[in-house]
Amino acid sequence: MSPLLDVENLRVTFPTRQGEFEAVRGVSFTLGKERLGIVGESGSGKSLTGRAILRLIRKPGRVEADKMELNGRDLLSMNKKQMQGVRGQEISMVMQDPKFSLNPVMTIANQIMEIYRFHTGASKKSAYAKGIEMLEAVSIRDPERVMKSYPHEMSGGMGQRIMIAMMLVTEPKILIADEPTSALDVSVQTQVMSIIDRLVRDRGMGLIFISHDLNLVSSFCDRVLIMYAGRVVEVLDAGKLHDAKHPYTRGLLGSLPRIDDPKTRLEVLQRDAKWREAPSVSGRI
Repeated sequence: MSPLLDVENLRVTFPTRQGEFEAVRGVSFTLGKERLGIVGESGSGKSLTGRAILRLIRKPGRVEADKMELNGRDLLSMNKKQMQGVRGQEISMVMQDPKFSLNPVMTIANQIMEIYRFHTGASKKSAYAKGIEMLEAVSIRDPERVMKSYPHEMSGGMGQRIMIAMMLVTEPKILIADEPTSALDVSVQTQVMSIIDRLVRDRGMGLIFISHDLNLVSSFCDRVLIMYAGRVVEVLDAGKLHDAKHPYTRGLLGSLPRIDDPKTRLEVLQRDAKWREAPSVSGRI
């Protein structure tokens, strides 16, 4: 079976006063109807990888790849109008913090309806009904009240659920979730993750889950890419994450507090300059 998404040798480059800086360096992976985790420290290039797939890197930044295909169609050769049809309809992205993603001067109803009508040409009545349906799908009580509300009237957890509803209203084939639970408390994190899990399974979607939480990724995803300095240093099954071999992955795991293995002092990650220059490991199947 051909993958939903096939990325080979992806590079994201920005010009600086010191010369060109490669923020993503030779990342390769495929995505099927699965949950693929991308893990790494802040600045490792994981969020830029997600944005590059949707070609959301603004100039003078450059996105290049030997291959970046969605169901066999070349994303890099698409014009602006074609990419508008891909974004939101075929690939959706849930950003990290709903406070910066939702429009503060538009009601929730108008924001959900705008996306749905843009991609489907539906009437206002059917778009409103679809919005209610999606809010119910993400376990929001009293969706009628929420549809009439503004983003500032919602809690962080509610805002994140609304973002998920907005991104899934067009029933895309792929969802990119960029640290969707990092701004939430633990109890709300669990609720949001169970909603994403259910929707992905029920709709047969592919999920790219970007996170710095290794324990969350190991319990939620099917495969994991570990990124360091713009490269993929290790690829493994999520269930075997704690058996990782690369010293960077081992260092990340050692720096996490564990209830079953309490320590008086957490380990400090010892970096090796060789990690930056080693060839990127392929996550293609």
